[in-house]
Amino acid sequence: MEWLTHSQTGFRQAARYLLGMRLAIITTQLVAVAVAETAVTLAHRAEALILCLLYAVLATLGWLWFSRKPPQASAPVSLSLATDLLLIGLWLFFTGGYTNPLVSLLLLPIAVAIILVPSRQSFLLTLTGIAVYTALVLWHAPVMHDHQSADLAQLHLVGMWVTFALTAAILLLVVGTLARRLRLQQSQLSEFRENRLRDEQIISLGLSAAAVAHRLGTPLNTMTLLLDEIRAHNADHTSQELDEDLTLMGQQLTLCSQHLQQLTKAAVEARTATLEELPVQDWLARLRESATLLWPSGLIQWSNTYPKVAIAVDATLDQAVLNLLANALTASPDWVAVSSRLTGSNRIEIVVEDHGDGLELAMQGAPGGDIVDSRNGLGVGLFLSNATIQRLGGNLKARASETGTTMVIDLPVIQHSLRKDNSV
Repeated sequence: MEWLTHSQTGFRQAARYLLGMRLAIITTQLVAVAVAETAVTLAHRAEALILCLLYAVLATLGWLWFSRKPPQASAPVSLSLATDLLLIGLWLFFTGGYTNPLVSLLLLPIAVAIILVPSRQSFLLTLTGIAVYTALVLWHAPVMHDHQSADLAQLHLVGMWVTFALTAAILLLVVGTLARRLRLQQSQLSEFRENRLRDEQIISLGLSAAAVAHRLGTPLNTMTLLLDEIRAHNADHTSQELDEDLTLMGQQLTLCSQHLQQLTKAAVEARTATLEELPVQDWLARLRESATLLWPSGLIQWSNTYPKVAIAVDATLDQAVLNLLANALTASPDWVAVSSRLTGSNRIEIVVEDHGDGLELAMQGAPGGDIVDSRNGLGVGLFLSNATIQRLGGNLKARASETGTTMVIDLPVIQHSLRKDNSV
């Protein structure tokens, strides 16, 4: 496997743009020679054509070099652009020097150098271009042996127009494309930096949760033993009310132990990056069972219609949805609804609705972007839910209105299950 540095990748991506620029310059030179031959007889036509051929060979070799084995440093790139300036200058030397309207072609390698190589090297290339232009002012071969000023003046004016149009087009296509690519890379780096900061927050929260889970194990075991001793001590003269309280306490201790086991399972799955493929109906049934154990008196309406597709889930996604249900029940204890629906060809939405006061305006649209203040909790549930859903290729959306809040979990569908469902 070939490993490339960031600079090598950039040079490889720029290879075809450099080839396009060079071929455009060569084509312009050949067309200029052909057009000039229709009006006058060039004194050094053969030399000009030989230089065009040499330039084409070097342009092809440069493209093969940059695309197959890109240089690790910018110095070879600057050297190749300096070669462009020298070859263009030699061609201009045999076609009138600084009087040739195509002398502005010297600007193209300089413009590319400003983007591809460091400032010091681009400055040296700019000086090289100026030096080549100055040399063409002092030394150049005549365009033809017999002077025909009227024809030369007309060719010069046409050539000025061609040079301007070509330079503008190449700057737009080559320099503009490279600049857009650089802006895209900057945007990707900025997004990566934001994701990294978010991941660091999640890691710190995960470490805190792991420490708390480790410390809770011993108190839970102690409380379970004490509960058994209380039951054994009061077995003969216990009251029905006390027995019910002890049973409820035992159920709550069992539920806490299950939560700790689920946390351990989620940590193992996250470390091994394993996902479980489940039909949506089975996954929602599992969520419904967990919600019933957590909130026995919670009024949650579960839709009985499910899309016949499968999705990839893990324990962290279950906890993310349960966090949203907890928020919904806190805001609207009397009514919460959960439904699912297919959107497009490969996405599914899990919708959680409530009749609470609704989200604040700052959290609408894309909730969970940061840790928020919470009057009834730690304020990290929504943040962790959003991060978990994004990690599995989904996104979390919210809509708030006067009647309540709607949270929409958009998740990808496993493709083979979708094809199977369509074939039925």
